[in-house]
Amino acid sequence: MTRMLSLLRQVFVVLALPVVLLAVWWVTSAGSENFYLPPLSEILTTFGEVWFSGRIVSDVLPSLLRLAAGYTLAALVGVGLGIAVGSSKALRETVEPVLEFGRAIPPPVLVPVLMLIAGHGNSMKILVILSGCIWPILLNTVEGVRAVDEVLVDTGRTFRMRARSRLHHLVLPAASPQIFAGLRQALSLGIILMVISEMFAASSGLGFTIVQFQRGFAIPEMWSGIILLGIIGFGLSLLFRLVESRALRWYEGIRLAERGGSPSKT
Repeated sequence: MTRMLSLLRQVFVVLALPVVLLAVWWVTSAGSENFYLPPLSEILTTFGEVWFSGRIVSDVLPSLLRLAAGYTLAALVGVGLGIAVGSSKALRETVEPVLEFGRAIPPPVLVPVLMLIAGHGNSMKILVILSGCIWPILLNTVEGVRAVDEVLVDTGRTFRMRARSRLHHLVLPAASPQIFAGLRQALSLGIILMVISEMFAASSGLGFTIVQFQRGFAIPEMWSGIILLGIIGFGLSLLFRLVESRALRWYEGIRLAERGGSPSKT
């Protein structure tokens, strides 16, 4: 019973503000005659007509696949390089100026360059997502590895643990909270870059479709696409939080113990 009440409370906390904002939008936009700000009721009606059709396969699915590919590559490369850089002081001092220079470049600026390199296909869009998502993952991984307790590392060396064992049992667990922080930042950035990449020389995708609606003055359809992007971002955020809570359950238990509480059983 207690677990059910806790779940209901969490659902209420998550949904309360969005429901209130939608209700305010519905009331304030009712009867609107502004061409660019149609009533929410009209937008929601258009939402079903536009997206509950073939566009799920032709536009939404390709966008999500590009996001998944770019984000996954960024995670693999970012975590791998971050572990290497964070574990070696000499390597860190060598590449730090390059890292600072690279992360200072806004990813959208690279779109024309990547179009010249990779063309106009899916490769360019995936590279755009990769070029932006990799930095928060890489830098957070470096900081997480640097923050690993040196006593634990020295203890592992004393017991002659192999490098792979130290990485698996000491470094990754200790750095995982910081790594997940970078992954969380990269996810929201990846959604933005997914849309931006599809606004250039694309023939499908959410970004492409929303721009086409805007250029054709299909305003309710345009707003429906923006709402769909918000729903996708919200859903991916909830999914990430679920994965993070499972992966870092031990870490949350430690934090609760430090505050004098006890970890909940799930």
